[in-house]
Amino acid sequence: MADIDPVASEGTVKYGILKTLEDITPAVLKAMAPAEDPRLREVMEAFVRHAHAFIREVRPTEEEFERGLEFLNGIGQTTTDKYNDAVLFCDVFGISTLVTMLANGMGGPMEPATALLGPFWRLGHPITEHGASIVRCDTPGPQLHAKIRVIDNSGKPLPGVDVDVWHASSVGMYDVQDENQIEFNLRGKFITDENGSFHFRSIKPVGYPIPTHGPSGAILAAQKRKPQRPAHLHFLAFKEGYKTLVTQIFVADDPDIERDVTFGVTPQLMGDYKRETGPAPWPDVTGEWYSIDHTLVMVPGVATLPTPPIA
Repeated sequence: MADIDPVASEGTVKYGILKTLEDITPAVLKAMAPAEDPRLREVMEAFVRHAHAFIREVRPTEEEFERGLEFLNGIGQTTTDKYNDAVLFCDVFGISTLVTMLANGMGGPMEPATALLGPFWRLGHPITEHGASIVRCDTPGPQLHAKIRVIDNSGKPLPGVDVDVWHASSVGMYDVQDENQIEFNLRGKFITDENGSFHFRSIKPVGYPIPTHGPSGAILAAQKRKPQRPAHLHFLAFKEGYKTLVTQIFVADDPDIERDVTFGVTPQLMGDYKRETGPAPWPDVTGEWYSIDHTLVMVPGVATLPTPPIA
């Protein structure tokens, strides 16, 4: 959609005097009709029709309407440079997942393994050597060796792909949430080699509750919903000539895999996290550790980076 001109138009459209409830919706649609951007007209006309139909269906009282406005205001007031409640609100009502599926052809001849960006992706992940650890401060948990390969939809390896990796700690928080973690803990940027591959060391991800201190958390509590996400790794893969891939790799046996509060789990996002007892790739690890070997698929398209939900 084009940017909206803040300067009021001439307002030459007359929509008449409202005489009945049925007059309101067509009057608003007529008032908006002079918009020059066709996509803006399409989106706003649909919004008005559905919003008015919603109000006619639920018939909110004036007090309920005021509470709803307070809820929307609260989303903005709660959002900071480290936390985005607007993203979380869309996540917990399946809106984000629906947009992702529609935008990436889910249900078509090819189902790319796309997923939610989430509210905690940030720019500037530090470039990390292959095989290095993204654990940048004392963070307990079973060691994980991740081997990732990036290919195109014909199976050809893709070298030179920038891949951001990030995940929550063993206490279920990302670095920006937890004062006990240093900046960019459990985050790294890797560049795929000539085989389209990279590997790294971390800890096995764990499930965690989403933040509940804002309006999104309040509505979950009112609905008696568990605010839990199953364990997963986040990936964002970027390469010119290919559509940016945002995805997650879930731990398939997580107890909350079938009740993700953000409705983000699909079969294409399941990962095979294997429990290992043999020699680890690192001399300082003895006993149990985990491995995952996973392939990411990118499709041709325009490479664009999303707007970071947090600074």
